[in-house]
Amino acid sequence: MLYRGIGRRGLMVGTSIAAAMIGGAALAQDSAAASDEVAEIVVTAQRRDQSLQDVPVTVTTFGAEEIREARIQEVQDVVTRSPGLNFDAFPSGQPRLTVRGIGSSDRGAGGDPSAGVFLDEIYLGRPTMIAFDAFDVERIEVVKGPQGTLYGRNVVGGAINVVTAAPRLEDFSASLEGTVGDYERAEAAGFVNVPLGDKAALRASGSIRTRGGYVDNRTTGGELDEQDTASARLQLMVQPTETLTLRLGADITQDRGSGPAKYVVAVDASDPLSGFWPIDRDRDSAASEYDGTQDRDTWGVRAQAIWELPGVTVNYLFGYREVDYLVDMDFDGGPRDPAGRLSIGGGNAEESWSTSHELRFMSADDSAISWVAGIYAVDAETDRTDVLDLSIPDFDGVFDFSDGGTEGLLLTEIYRQSAKVESRAVFADATFPLGERLNLTAGVRYTWDEKTYAVDNLDSQAVFRANGAIDAVSTASWEAFTWRVGADYHFSDDHMAYVMISRGFKSGGFQETPENQLDAQTAYDPEYATQYEIGTRSSFLNGQLIWNNTIYTMAYEDLQVRETSGLIIFTANADATINGYETLLRASPGGGFELTATYAYTDATFDSYVLPSSDYSGNRLTRVPEHKVTLSPSYTVDFASGGDLMFALDYAYESKIWDDASNTGNEFRDPTHFVDARAVFTAPSGDWSLAVWGKNLTDEVTRSHQATFIGATFASYNPPRTVGLTLRWNF
Repeated sequence: MLYRGIGRRGLMVGTSIAAAMIGGAALAQDSAAASDEVAEIVVTAQRRDQSLQDVPVTVTTFGAEEIREARIQEVQDVVTRSPGLNFDAFPSGQPRLTVRGIGSSDRGAGGDPSAGVFLDEIYLGRPTMIAFDAFDVERIEVVKGPQGTLYGRNVVGGAINVVTAAPRLEDFSASLEGTVGDYERAEAAGFVNVPLGDKAALRASGSIRTRGGYVDNRTTGGELDEQDTASARLQLMVQPTETLTLRLGADITQDRGSGPAKYVVAVDASDPLSGFWPIDRDRDSAASEYDGTQDRDTWGVRAQAIWELPGVTVNYLFGYREVDYLVDMDFDGGPRDPAGRLSIGGGNAEESWSTSHELRFMSADDSAISWVAGIYAVDAETDRTDVLDLSIPDFDGVFDFSDGGTEGLLLTEIYRQSAKVESRAVFADATFPLGERLNLTAGVRYTWDEKTYAVDNLDSQAVFRANGAIDAVSTASWEAFTWRVGADYHFSDDHMAYVMISRGFKSGGFQETPENQLDAQTAYDPEYATQYEIGTRSSFLNGQLIWNNTIYTMAYEDLQVRETSGLIIFTANADATINGYETLLRASPGGGFELTATYAYTDATFDSYVLPSSDYSGNRLTRVPEHKVTLSPSYTVDFASGGDLMFALDYAYESKIWDDASNTGNEFRDPTHFVDARAVFTAPSGDWSLAVWGKNLTDEVTRSHQATFIGATFASYNPPRTVGLTLRWNF
């Protein structure tokens, strides 16, 4: 079992805020945020408001109405509907995002994600911080490819921007919704927007979501993969003058749940330990030694000042984020049997905080040249404990314990990690008109990063992943110039083509569980990606049809790849080339019918990836399907009384995936087909609506995570079919 002694700051305050938000009113979409018209979708992918059809980068966007009706609640729901975006969440509190083949599996204190997630422009620098409820959210943007000019740290692969609904000065509005469903699902969520005179407004939102576990634990009688989440957000906007806007915000999320269900799904007959692993592939039940824990408390504050001066807008943004996280689980998914099988357990405890400052200067809306320049700084600290509990049967010659006679006992190995990060950057980006139809874009960013990293295993009862005691402190720094240059040409108001070359950077890092003292003190290299992209943006039939296309190739240098060898996990560098094509079609021909269709082709292969005992050059990158298709048709029936009934379907297909760089063995996922559906009735007054919905209606079964070591492949499965009913009131 894993225990922690880290603080729970903000928990009681956050719980009280969440309760107050739910007790007052709950979220729904207000009339202004509800606009999700095919012909005009506004995004801020380039740090300024632009029509999606005018942006010379690839962006997938979800408006407030789509987020609400499709029950897009967390990052995994965004991934399912985004071409070129993939997701691996094991455990659920430490998601790993991959954009166009670029991702990172390193979740240690000395590593960083390769795809950035931003909540109202604040960078969530740790995977454990990615905990937001997409309720009372104006839109979600998925920006593809390196964003090394305009965004904060380490956005080498792409970014997910979550833009919450801002306070509104115009009117009072509120909404409340409740959901019930199978697996004892019960949810309540809501928002209230209150003008405070004509110069200020307050907006509060919150949600509570609970459900039972998807998996029965045959050993304990309990349930695995339970959920109990509460979120709250409070925002104040003040406009003392016509040219000055001040925004203050605070949010908190509390997760409580049992551990994830794990299974031995295959064995490696060539490994002498394989005989100790009975196979279990029953997704509905497991035999875990204990139910485990998945707890997370994360909160943050945000302050922004926007001052519009003649010819320039000054924008200052401050953010503070903190997370307190614990996962404790039975990793092998079976009961402890000292005489007949191995037993693996443990988990992670993490406490992390970060503070960021950004000062941006932006051109006025009527400026001929659209430009932005600024400075950025972030400081962060992470304390992380990695625990491995291991019980080994009497099997001489496989493991050598220095004290002897420990076979069958439960022994614990503990790695303690601490990392301090300083990052500083200056940046500038501009779009220059060359005539009425041609624009030139150029940008540059200088980044300096420094990490101080400490790691030891001195509190361990036994050492499994190292060849002795480790106690090391190291410091490393990196600097990089990243840039982009491109052009776009508007053939007409409805058709645009562009070319963009962009370069991204992610700093180096340190091993999570080093094998020896030298590994602990040696940093792995930073990674770079240079992308060449050509795209078109087209609108037909007065905006009833949108068709966007992108072709790209990406050169990836020193990709940070996580590998497993026995019980040892390490990060190595590799080079890769990624080629791809993405297309988006949105059609609204009338008669109540609408369709959104996307397709992504990704050819991601290692150019050079050589380890001491293996050469994986030429193999496919891990967790990247070659093909991904999404189809979302809907049909709305309008009644003479004024109400309507909408039927919608969401279909997602992914081709096969390798989870191991060797592209051999049991770490393979078959193609998947997921189907969601919903029917929504909206009353003539618009004051209430009722939705019946279902997810994974075909009850598709696939492995959502897997890893092979010491003779077995351990895996987790996706959620089963779920159905529910949601009632919403608007005030």
